[in-house]
Amino acid sequence: MFHKALSVKFLEGTALIVAFKDGTVKYFDMSTLFKKYPQLKALKNRDLFLSGELMGEYGIIWNEDLDIEVETIYESGRTIEIQKVSVHEASARAVAYARAIAGVTQKELATSSGIDQSDISKIERGIANPSVGTLEKIANALGGTLSIEIKLPAET
Repeated sequence: MFHKALSVKFLEGTALIVAFKDGTVKYFDMSTLFKKYPQLKALKNRDLFLSGELMGEYGIIWNEDLDIEVETIYESGRTIEIQKVSVHEASARAVAYARAIAGVTQKELATSSGIDQSDISKIERGIANPSVGTLEKIANALGGTLSIEIKLPAET
């Protein structure tokens, strides 16, 4: 599963904060990678470090030689916040994750579920409002089941 980044904020030293589409916010210090990847020591240069930018949803790039996949930050970073996500975002994440785990393409899922591939794409991007029935068709086509949960404030 590849986690998608929404934003990056550069902090003091070589630390940064990355907000992810699933609502998770991670703190990560690039210096933890200096031993393994000595070329990253160049990020000690403040101007260079601050010049970094999010490259799509999957990486941060500083120059031709320096970049990092946000998956590394997601896996190794410290979670500092979990933001509440909308139902659309939660559905998008759940469908994309289940499809990735099942190892099927959107086209294959469309064929097995009877749902148009473009609609599956919209669901996974969080721009569709799938019905419970549609989500159940997707779950069944992937060999799974649909589970809906309502959490009350005392349970969180």
